[in-house]
Amino acid sequence: MIRGLHGLFYSSEPEAAREFLRDKLKLPHTDVGEGWLIFDLPEADLGVHPVDPGRAGGSHDVSFYCDDIHGTVADLKSRGVPFEADVADHGYGYVTYFTIPGGLRVQLYEPKYQKRAASSPRKAVKTAAKAAKKTVKKAATKVAAKAKQAVAKAKTPARNATARRGTAAKKRR
Repeated sequence: MIRGLHGLFYSSEPEAAREFLRDKLKLPHTDVGEGWLIFDLPEADLGVHPVDPGRAGGSHDVSFYCDDIHGTVADLKSRGVPFEADVADHGYGYVTYFTIPGGLRVQLYEPKYQKRAASSPRKAVKTAAKAAKKTVKKAATKVAAKAKQAVAKAKTPARNATARRGTAAKKRR
């Protein structure tokens, strides 16, 4: 079952592009060694668009989306990200473009459409782990309570026996 999208940028400046994604966009990443960073995005979606006249089919574009394009653009500009144009309404959302080192043109947009809530596998694992921990704790509490009851019951006959011996000794005197 497909559970995500792994996209690739091909850049003439791969190290600079990775630094840009890490330092300017602040994308979470995993260093897999030798300068290779894999960036972990919390969500993805995929659209299929018709080819514009004069443009060959089989090409790809990458877009990043956000909830507040004006705030995001201001934040990215403060980190030195250059934008090609002001934000414009494209019907499906508010759009602008920036370039990643190596000539990678990327769209940034704020969708006007409602996105479905993402089902995070990590969140599901955390939720399951929390539920399991709670279940184990509950079971351990029950076991401890039953153990206390068993100890108390075991002590009761011993106390009774001691008490009977004491009564028997008094009667003999």
